Amino acid sequence: MDLLTAITNLEREALDSIGVCDSKVALEEHYHRFLGKKGELTAILRGLKDLAPEARRQTGEEANRVRAAIESAHARARTELERRLIEERLQGESYDALRPLPDLTGHLHPITSMQMEVEQIFTGMGFQIMDGPEIETDENNFGRLNFSDDHPARDMQDTIWTTDGNLLRTHTSSVQVRAMRLLRPPFRIIAPGRVFRYEETDATHESTFHQVEGMLIDREVSVANLIHVMKTFLSRVFERPIEVRLRPGYFPFVEPGFELDINRNLEGERRFEGDAAWLELLPCGLVHPNVLSAGGIDPKQWSGFAFGLGLDRLVMMKYGIEDIRHMFTGNLRFLSQF
Repeated sequence: MDLLTAITNLEREALDSIGVCDSKVALEEHYHRFLGKKGELTAILRGLKDLAPEARRQTGEEANRVRAAIESAHARARTELERRLIEERLQGESYDALRPLPDLTGHLHPITSMQMEVEQIFTGMGFQIMDGPEIETDENNFGRLNFSDDHPARDMQDTIWTTDGNLLRTHTSSVQVRAMRLLRPPFRIIAPGRVFRYEETDATHESTFHQVEGMLIDREVSVANLIHVMKTFLSRVFERPIEVRLRPGYFPFVEPGFELDINRNLEGERRFEGDAAWLELLPCGLVHPNVLSAGGIDPKQWSGFAFGLGLDRLVMMKYGIEDIRHMFTGNLRFLSQF
């Protein structure tokens, strides 16, 4: 049997058998049987290489016509199947607009609740809340924060750039820049908000997450002031005295820079020994003189500290959540626990 005859027979068989497909699964199996990569039409067309040029052209055109005919039949069958399924649902279901509804009282998302709690604690310590745009300039997000032109954070693997040369802010530190332009020292600000990174997601990383940037500018500010504010804040969040430690860390906008860890041992619970007892929480440090100068503040007269706190991580720590992605799925079974 030549290829043209085989293609014609395949068309007849495919169009005859599609009528008995009474489910989406059956339609999918039918499609793959005849038109899939390992389907019957593909198997027939493997013989094209053995034909003369004119016969190959004629057979190829016929194969394309048959493929289009079968695909059209599938589109009609899918539409008819969906219509039939909707009719069956309408006949089997009823809707009473006057029926009593269950009590589905809404509530705040855990990240929103944590942000409100953080704002309340810091405003009680004299900080004011500031906001800034999520689409920022390179200068505000990097340049005025003392990032060099070749800093790794400018790489496309960390930053989402827009077509006009701006970017989705990678941290709320950009609000520091705006605050220094708007306010006269001394001042204390926090800047909660959403930030963006160009990275793969896993249990502890998301491409979109939330931060709270903090900054205090005054005369003769020291690391002791930073530690006091952090311990006061964390003790109120976790509702117990918190022990903290600072480890050296490098961040372009602070000097010296630190990683702040908290001791996670709780009375009456499992005890962690050595470094296992410490959990890395946030970067912080004294504001770099270059950052102050870029913000129009004289570093010879004023000094300050800054910190960046991950709101999502704070929620995970407080409530024992192991996967950050749970908070962005909209799963009511998860969210209703808060």
